[in-house]
Amino acid sequence: MAAEERAKNHTILAERLLTQLQGGGNGHTPSTTTRTLRTPAGPLLAEIIPQRCLGDLFLPPDVEEVVSELVAEQHRADLLRSYSLEPRHRILLAGPPGNGKTTLAEALAHALCVPMLVIRYEAVIGSYLGETAQRIARVFEEARSRHCVLFFDEFDAVGRERGDQHETGEIKRVVSSLLLQIDALPSFVVAVAATNHPELLDRAIWRRFQVCVELPAPKRGQIEKWFRRFAEQHDYTLDILPRSLAQHLQGLSFAEIEELGNDVLRRVVLDQPNADVKAIVASRLRHWKGRFKPEQAGVGGNV
Repeated sequence: MAAEERAKNHTILAERLLTQLQGGGNGHTPSTTTRTLRTPAGPLLAEIIPQRCLGDLFLPPDVEEVVSELVAEQHRADLLRSYSLEPRHRILLAGPPGNGKTTLAEALAHALCVPMLVIRYEAVIGSYLGETAQRIARVFEEARSRHCVLFFDEFDAVGRERGDQHETGEIKRVVSSLLLQIDALPSFVVAVAATNHPELLDRAIWRRFQVCVELPAPKRGQIEKWFRRFAEQHDYTLDILPRSLAQHLQGLSFAEIEELGNDVLRRVVLDQPNADVKAIVASRLRHWKGRFKPEQAGVGGNV
């Protein structure tokens, strides 16, 4: 069964089956490996074994619907092809940093049981004429050889507007090459691009992506649900209502909220068995309030 799945390029599922056979599921699977596409600056790609699933995310309803449809299309690609249709496989994620763009790409890979290949710009972007475009071509050649999620973080680094008079001719050649490579991707490669600055992207980039969604900062209700789940997962009582926490933390990103939750959890673990969770939460909130952006400094009143 594992060999059959590997033949279909379902490498993640094949490895999971082999792990179950060889060690009853107790073996350790490394979370990150690197491919052999190397340059003097390092490998062009990092291969991530996805750990997070779609159920871990708090997505806006419209984004959740679109993502579910895309996953269903990929899983039922053979049915679509019998009607001369292809599943959608190019998605552009925009929004402020720390609100789940990278995590959503990983969760997509998890849902599709495929690896996530992450572009490493420090290795891809070269200093010589034509070097960057050649390396991008190598990346896409590798991606086209397997079922995977190909992830471009900070996509504006290579997809900038070609009409910008401050950009060099080299970046224009890179963008033109990138567009051709995206067009040539087979539908079993799911290309996910993420950007914090969608206004910087070349206008032709938008037409290459069949799905364009925005991941905004979490609303108060989402923050409240996040803390409820966090407390349940780690089996402790916050002693402060999640609703009150959400009021204090409105304006933070999901990444900042997760770090605050882990900060509280660390103090709870270290102060056992007499941990005062309510006092710890209040202390951490005071600490984190000092890290707020200037426009957030007055949010939530006094702790």
